[in-house]
Amino acid sequence: MPQRTSAPRLVSVAAAGLLAAALAGCSMGSGLALSTNKIQGYDISEDALAQIRPGQSQDLVVVVLGSPQTINAFGDGTAWYYVETKVSQTAFGMTTVQERTVLAIYFDKNKRVADKAIYSAKDGKVFTIEGRKTPSYGEDKSFIQSLIESI
Repeated sequence: MPQRTSAPRLVSVAAAGLLAAALAGCSMGSGLALSTNKIQGYDISEDALAQIRPGQSQDLVVVVLGSPQTINAFGDGTAWYYVETKVSQTAFGMTTVQERTVLAIYFDKNKRVADKAIYSAKDGKVFTIEGRKTPSYGEDKSFIQSLIESI
């Protein structure tokens, strides 16, 4: 009866240990996390915010902050809104809103900065920003429905 050697068992244990060490090294900072934090919209920096002062023109605000996401032109003045949304996105594509900040720049009738304000969820109602578009005239039809109607 031949005697068994422990060499194959030692090789499989060594291979499992090497694989475990390699996987542990990968998770130490190579970006294989199950969720990542991202900023959607505008990244409102303190430096850019400090450059916006009362009396400045709309053109200078565009140079510093870029084009606004939304404009409110009701009343005597105008307000420009820059929205920053911090989200956590899982590896499976699911996103969760962590924080939303709105920078409002108010202009007077001469198109000069009158005031600025930063709003967050504690300052008002929480509402979701809708990403869908309003459908055009008629119905939204699937490919199959359009194909059947064309026949």
